[in-house]
Amino acid sequence: MSEFILETENLTKYFAGFTAVDGVNLGVREGTIHALIGPNGAGKTTCFNLITKFLQPSSGTIRYAGHDITRSTPHHVARDGLVRSFQISAVFPHLTALENVRLALQRPTGLSFHFWKSSRVLERLHERAYELLSAVGLSEFTDTLAVEMPYGRKRALEIATTLALEPKVMLLDEPMAGMGHEDIARVSDLIRQVAQNRTVLMVEHNLEVVANLSDTITVLQRGQILAEGSYDEVSQNPEVREAYMGTGDEAEA
Repeated sequence: MSEFILETENLTKYFAGFTAVDGVNLGVREGTIHALIGPNGAGKTTCFNLITKFLQPSSGTIRYAGHDITRSTPHHVARDGLVRSFQISAVFPHLTALENVRLALQRPTGLSFHFWKSSRVLERLHERAYELLSAVGLSEFTDTLAVEMPYGRKRALEIATTLALEPKVMLLDEPMAGMGHEDIARVSDLIRQVAQNRTVLMVEHNLEVVANLSDTITVLQRGQILAEGSYDEVSQNPEVREAYMGTGDEAEA
């Protein structure tokens, strides 16, 4: 039995002669927060899209919970507990926070498209929806339209809808993108909280967030793994400092 809940072996993706991901061997341990970082063009998003099956690899293998998912579809891996968020908030803007979470909860019940049903049919989902909103600090936004919520709160709502799918592994694509300092602190605390009983793999540019949250960091450069380890280990790696953080005075700034 592998020590990793999610792993890739020689994962490779070509685009018209360009190698975006080149022989990546990634292992994510169960119950950890694992960050995938690197400079622009390093292959992070492509790697994420391969793992979550929004792209098919040119070669290589992807395993989740011991099963080969290389040729699986996004909805199959999501149903099995491998669930991702997106860099751009994916909530329904003209539904309330409660309605967004309830809609996510409907999927496992077989009621996903039963919009014409009496509201009484869906009332049994409310208790769990309220619990999820409370868990991400959105109790006061229950009846607020998503479009009217502050940006950081929308990201928290997206995490709530992701949690509604009962993920074993959450994949977060730049969860702090576009946030101010206060929202970053709030969502960082939220990620730490939801990671207590599940695994998190995230792409994130904010190195302070990565340093504070991550158990393991994998650094990509030109589609290949440049370094891996704790933040202290990778931040002191001369190749990482040159490729990602700058060198000399710039690295120390």
